[in-house]
Amino acid sequence: MKLPRKQALVVRDAIERWKQDGVIQETQAATLAATIDVQYFDWRKLAKYSFWIALFSIVSSVSAALSDRWLMDLLQRLFDTPPMARCVLLATAAGGLYRWGLARREQAPDKVYRNEAIFFLGVLATAGAISQLGIALDTGSGHFSLMLLLSFLVYAVLGIALEANLIWVFALASLGSWMGTETGYMSGWGAYYLGMNYPLRFVLFGGLLTACALSLETHSIGQRFFRSTLVMGLFYLFIALWIMSIFGNYGDLPAWGRVKQIELFHWSILFGAAAGWAIYHGLRHDNDITKGFGLTFLGINLYTRFFELFWDNLHKAIFFAVLALSFWYIGSKAETIWNLGKGDEAPGAMNG
Repeated sequence: MKLPRKQALVVRDAIERWKQDGVIQETQAATLAATIDVQYFDWRKLAKYSFWIALFSIVSSVSAALSDRWLMDLLQRLFDTPPMARCVLLATAAGGLYRWGLARREQAPDKVYRNEAIFFLGVLATAGAISQLGIALDTGSGHFSLMLLLSFLVYAVLGIALEANLIWVFALASLGSWMGTETGYMSGWGAYYLGMNYPLRFVLFGGLLTACALSLETHSIGQRFFRSTLVMGLFYLFIALWIMSIFGNYGDLPAWGRVKQIELFHWSILFGAAAGWAIYHGLRHDNDITKGFGLTFLGINLYTRFFELFWDNLHKAIFFAVLALSFWYIGSKAETIWNLGKGDEAPGAMNG
């Protein structure tokens, strides 16, 4: 049985614990451990990143083609059709891609990244269709956030119907974009809406989305989208809190420039409290997502405060020396933990 290094370590720990608890005999534990073959090169990740690079290359290729004047003139002659016709054409292409991706998933469910790559092309075609629909229905009001709301509804329905997390992620991204542009439109594109600048609105949005994600964990249908929804909710929440800890609830740079950094310290405390909650939740519920976000952004919070407080007050040699020592310490601890795991794997790796 070939397993990545981390998974092999978990399986070996489980076998050792079963042996100590008397669940299995020592000979049986040795037999099970001997069947584990550590796969030091992660081919799964290579496949994942290869498909993403391929998709990026496709987009770059199309962009390069569209930037060529001769090709643009040719495409203009070939596709000089009304926006509604282009919308129908792109929607048909998107439907064909979704149908192909669904058929591929049924035929080869193990080809996860290849199937997701097909769905991603369908997502791009859907975005193009919705944009052309917006051009066709444009009245000059500037209320283009309605198209983002339509994108959310379309992607959400497709994500649930096709049981595709990738499409669901684009639905949540569209929902966040709609929230930002809709509140901007309602405020006349001013800095504030109901007394909140953009980052503060996304703090509330991210918190609400995170709460919804946690409620999906035990839901029969929503459980499939629990992890992706939680990641998006925490991403919105912590990025917005990080920006708030630097700029506060200010909508323009001149006003922010007149404020002392200590006056924004309560936002840093809120940022730290949110990170602390995420770590606590991750430890209590054995949730790697909340724990990972909490630890990562707690570190970002501390280093951001370090730069704010000491960049102007310390000699640059001392500043960078302290910075180097802190990262050296973190690196040393991480290397020690990694070597402990590597040492635990050695006997099994020799048996494999």
